[in-house]
Amino acid sequence: MIDLNTKITTKFKIHKPVHEVFEAIVDPEKIGNFWFSSSSERWEQGKAITLRYKEYEAEGVIQVSEVVENKKIVFSWGSENDEETVVSISLKESENHTYTIIEINESGFREDDPDVVTKMLGQKEGWVFMLSCLKAYLENGITDMRGSLIH
Repeated sequence: MIDLNTKITTKFKIHKPVHEVFEAIVDPEKIGNFWFSSSSERWEQGKAITLRYKEYEAEGVIQVSEVVENKKIVFSWGSENDEETVVSISLKESENHTYTIIEINESGFREDDPDVVTKMLGQKEGWVFMLSCLKAYLENGITDMRGSLIH
């Protein structure tokens, strides 16, 4: 049997200070500019946050398990069949404070799932798109990319 690594990693450089990148994610007033249509409240450790995609008529709840300001956000969310994965968003600011490296890791995909590769590729695609929208929003003020992904 092959041991399958079921963790996906996506990394981007965003030319903004770490605090701006962090706030774009946790602030419900900002998240709609690049990711979900809305967030029920500010992301804080221990909270259950309802996220909505009006374009896809979808809604989901995440459980925020860790928040370290300007450094890390960890949450879990489910997919079909109540399969839960854990997402860790890490932020690292450059020494001169001109850019931030954001890294997203998602783990917990079931290795025995016959569709695991397809699910992992879909999530990787989603994270690349989300980070592209975040970069466009923070660096150039573009807010209309978010709802453009076609499934």
